[in-house]
Amino acid sequence: MDNAPYAIEMLNITKRFPGIVANDNVTLKLRRGEIHALLGENGAGKSTLMSVLFGLYQPEEGTIRKDGKEVQIRDPNDANDLGIGMVHQHFKLVECFTVLDNIILGVEPTDKAGFLKKEEARKKVLELSERYGLKVDPDAVIEDISVGMQQRTEILKMLYRDNEILIFDEPTAVLTPQEIQELLKIMKNLAAEGKSILFISHKLNEIMEAADRCTILRKGKYVGTVDIAKTDKAELSRMMVGRDVEFVVHKEPAHPGETVLEVSGMTVASKVHKNNAVKNVSFQVRAGEIVCIAGIDGNGQSELVYGISGLEPLVSGTLKLGGQDITRAPIRRRNTAGMSHIPEDRHKHGLVLDYTLEDNIVLQRYFEPEFTKAGFLRRKNIRAYAQRLIDQYDVRSGQGPITVARSMSGGNQQKAIIAREIDRDPRLLIAVQPTRGLDVGAIEYIHSQIVAQRDAGKAVLLVSLELDEVMNVSDRILVMYEGEIVGEFDPKKTTVEELGLYMAGAKRMEVRG
Repeated sequence: MDNAPYAIEMLNITKRFPGIVANDNVTLKLRRGEIHALLGENGAGKSTLMSVLFGLYQPEEGTIRKDGKEVQIRDPNDANDLGIGMVHQHFKLVECFTVLDNIILGVEPTDKAGFLKKEEARKKVLELSERYGLKVDPDAVIEDISVGMQQRTEILKMLYRDNEILIFDEPTAVLTPQEIQELLKIMKNLAAEGKSILFISHKLNEIMEAADRCTILRKGKYVGTVDIAKTDKAELSRMMVGRDVEFVVHKEPAHPGETVLEVSGMTVASKVHKNNAVKNVSFQVRAGEIVCIAGIDGNGQSELVYGISGLEPLVSGTLKLGGQDITRAPIRRRNTAGMSHIPEDRHKHGLVLDYTLEDNIVLQRYFEPEFTKAGFLRRKNIRAYAQRLIDQYDVRSGQGPITVARSMSGGNQQKAIIAREIDRDPRLLIAVQPTRGLDVGAIEYIHSQIVAQRDAGKAVLLVSLELDEVMNVSDRILVMYEGEIVGEFDPKKTTVEELGLYMAGAKRMEVRG
């Protein structure tokens, strides 16, 4: 196998951005028909390297070969012509188009007169989705569907174009445990059919399960390539972070105090279907405890959080924060009353991408006396405050506080949001998938921060799709299924298998609010 030409060779690639060398003389070789993982911390240069291969960036140095021949990839069209496709970490879909329109965008089949032949395209898409187990509704509009289905749309986009080299950038960051298993199966099927897969991930379990080989980057430099059959998680994490990482969350038993958040009979409408997304839900979160909402994506968790945080109005029900009725309070009043929110979608609800890091960090506080005087922003104070959080939370960026948020890696964007929300000293911290897309070192840190908030007497509402996180971090687990809470569990007395049955709707218990 080693004698055959590699499907792709990236040789001595160097890519620089202002203040940072994102790829520093990196070499990566992908064999035909293999799943090759690319592992590294947030900001290690993984997405940059893949963006170079996909033609989104031009490297300052280095060459790319396909099947042993040197190629020039000036833009994604060149990449497509060479059979290279990419599913980005933050999907590149047109929100107001249907699934089918997104898949065929740019390669629309037309007849001689130039009319669109959609039926033919639909047939091909349905055949591909059947063949690879990629369930999608071709007529659904992107903004109405779950993240898992958006991702399947992205994969179908590559298969529709007959791509041979498939790049998956953090593909499981947004998926439920069940969807992750499905995706790994799909990737193995694709590799078995001779497609070559580059798989960027932080998740060591998935790399161990699906990949044949793994290349590790650290701070933009190449660390090494290992055979998965001959390595283990501890070695991979050591190569990635440069030190031993703890995989368990250390925490003392919880000592819950008074009720901080009280949700009674809450119903929230759905944008996707006629039924309500959240149906008559009641629960409480007390000071000094972490309550986790677990469930398969798309069972009303997002709408539940939108209702509590003020992003969506309630159809019925009441919300109290520290005994104060906030059912109809505007978002700023919820914030000033002590609610912090780490949102599920960091681009849509977490950051203003074209603002600097420092402006994003004071988004909810710029009007406080520390940051404003006589209607003018106190820039020096804002910069000093941002710098303190950047140092404390190890937010890596090319130009510190003045870095534009859009240019940072996904994981570092996430760290910036978490720093901002925790530092506001909330009474209630709502954390929705707080470790999504973070590496093991960062996850270890964020979990310790969430537990520290609990130990400081804060109420924490955690929404997570990661069952390991649900079991390790929470003090109480509420399972949501089809908009209702169908079970309440003590993580010390339940199993992942039992939670799975409730999450899939196979079992339920009567839960009192």
